[in-house]
Amino acid sequence: MAELLKVIFEREGIFLHPSPDEGGLDQDLLVSGSLRILEKDAEILVEYRPLEDSVDPSNMLCAGQDSSSVVEWAQCPGEKSQSRQLLETQQSYETEWDMVNAVSFKKKNCTNGEGSLNHSHERSRWAFSVNISDLRSITVKDEGWTFLVLQLKDSSSSLPALHFHQGGSREFLDSLRRFALLTECPEDETRLLVSTPNKALSQSFENLLDDNSFGLIHKFKRDPYVTTLGSFSKVTNYIYDALRGTEEQQQRPPEEVADLLGEVIPGLEINQQEEPGFEVITRIDLGERPQVSRAEPLSADDWSKHQDPEGRIEDEATLRQRIFKGGLCHAVRREAWKFLLGYYPWSSTLEERKSLQKAKTDEYFRMKLQWKSISEEQERRNSRLRDYKSLIEKDVNRTDRTNRFYEGLNNPGLTLLHDILMTYCMYDFDLGYVQGMSDLLSPILFVMENEVDAFWCFVSFMDQMHQNFEEQMQGMKTQLIQLSTLLRLLDLAFWNYLESQESGYLYFCFRWLLIRFKRELSFQDVLRLWEVMWTGLPCQNFHLLVCCAILDSEKQKIMEENYGFNEILKNEPAA
Repeated sequence: MAELLKVIFEREGIFLHPSPDEGGLDQDLLVSGSLRILEKDAEILVEYRPLEDSVDPSNMLCAGQDSSSVVEWAQCPGEKSQSRQLLETQQSYETEWDMVNAVSFKKKNCTNGEGSLNHSHERSRWAFSVNISDLRSITVKDEGWTFLVLQLKDSSSSLPALHFHQGGSREFLDSLRRFALLTECPEDETRLLVSTPNKALSQSFENLLDDNSFGLIHKFKRDPYVTTLGSFSKVTNYIYDALRGTEEQQQRPPEEVADLLGEVIPGLEINQQEEPGFEVITRIDLGERPQVSRAEPLSADDWSKHQDPEGRIEDEATLRQRIFKGGLCHAVRREAWKFLLGYYPWSSTLEERKSLQKAKTDEYFRMKLQWKSISEEQERRNSRLRDYKSLIEKDVNRTDRTNRFYEGLNNPGLTLLHDILMTYCMYDFDLGYVQGMSDLLSPILFVMENEVDAFWCFVSFMDQMHQNFEEQMQGMKTQLIQLSTLLRLLDLAFWNYLESQESGYLYFCFRWLLIRFKRELSFQDVLRLWEVMWTGLPCQNFHLLVCCAILDSEKQKIMEENYGFNEILKNEPAA
């Protein structure tokens, strides 16, 4: 039977840097090769194959983003920091002037035939192919370029480091995330732990995007909420095996781990007998729920007190705590949101912010001019832009029309909403526009009352939310799994009930996560919740705890009235 082979990712120009300690025949030899992710007979493989010609770094030319500056790049120990500094300088040029971005090489001449044979043998030594289920971790490092170190589960040694001189590391990791969960190691922020779900779970999610007969992607662009919830209904089994974690958590004997966790977290219950080789946390007693009261919103006077004479924000940590506990009064939001979203650096002076705003204004209107200047003939030949424009016009006309800022005919707020979303398509044409993004922009524009400021704050917010709207929906998959795991830990009885009703994946929470409760809360409550979440306190996944709190408030009604799958979807809990 012929092997089924599908190429998921492929990139040439990935380098190995063999050293004498690793048995390299020549310390100046760079091994250039191609890196691929393959699906072969239902297995996902990472494969590296060296190319025919070796590369001498002393003859390596690097053309940066400024095409007029082509420089020799020699990776000698004494010149390493200088070459890195030069590369960083080149990368600082504006990308709109980027005419050439390439690396060219000169073949290294061998003094005799034996040298050529040795190099061929050397290259063959560095070829490898591994199943992603055999990967323990991936370390991501930067030396002016990114290189990755792949660690196997069954070996203390690592595969040779993969150097991405011409970029592509992010695309490689994004492709891996389609088949494995990559989570940051708590002890080492440069290290990503690799966890692969079992085939049943992977297949169940693939089924969500495999709807050729009815054009799922087209339907998703028209109405992602109905389409996604309908597709999620195909998944009826909750596969808990995929959530058991990596083998790194099983290095200690089970009894010792259970004792240690029990001492650190009072009330923790651990079932060591559920399945041999696993310890599953089945419940955690949080104790009596404390009474919590919100503080007063941060006033304009309090905000001013946190600025020095040059306009720098002082004691950022205390300020974030104040905002987390009480939010902001509306008069402060227009300025404070720019800091919370990362548009303004916390350490910037007033003059630096004025300069930044001027530069960002120029950049914004250059991008806006790109779509404004497209002729009707050009638009007829650009189907993607037509689709984006059509979808934006439909969504803008039904976004927050009961809010005074957007109500009525020919409202200038609607025009700004439309123009910002169209300009974002120029900023990120690969993503473009997906239904739901107008809901994220609307509160920001309402607060900023300024087209340019609203755009750049929206860009920062979309940096956080980007994976929610990507075609593979990796962000939504991950969050739904995390939320289900968290609810199982906090309220096992309720989780078991939802599981019995085929709702263990919490499909009804999809819209909560996609647009951060925008359709579930009043407009003013959305403003308050978002600014609280943007503080990053008490954790980056605070929105998942908010979901659990909403579910906790509704569980009695759901369980007492014996809601089934359909009833839960139709009567999703009100936030």
